[in-house]
Amino acid sequence: MIPVCPIADLPRGEAFRLENEPPVAVFHTEDGELYAIDDTCTHQDASLADGWLEGCEVECPLHASKFDLRTGGVDAPPARLPVRTHQVLVEDGMIYVKLSDAPPNLPPTCAAARLGGVAVTGGGA
Repeated sequence: MIPVCPIADLPRGEAFRLENEPPVAVFHTEDGELYAIDDTCTHQDASLADGWLEGCEVECPLHASKFDLRTGGVDAPPARLPVRTHQVLVEDGMIYVKLSDAPPNLPPTCAAARLGGVAVTGGGA
């Protein structure tokens, strides 16, 4: 379990970026629910914590892809791949994230950086 922050420090309607590899975004919805997803949009390198939260959906600030916080699924293009979701727990007023064992879906620019600068791309945006 990775400690994130006290729940009192994450107001409803806000997100917290956890500097992990890859980064994780923790969202506190207006309804009081907590969700954690990989912070990087699967279309292009953009922080989803900087996006717009509406209900259980976050809109990427770069090209307006939308992701369902509950499932990680893509609700609006240009992203095609889902983001990875993580388990969130609150214990004694502290938010914790348990990272998924699944591999992340990183955009080509991030994947290339992790592979030493060699980008392998296919198809269009």
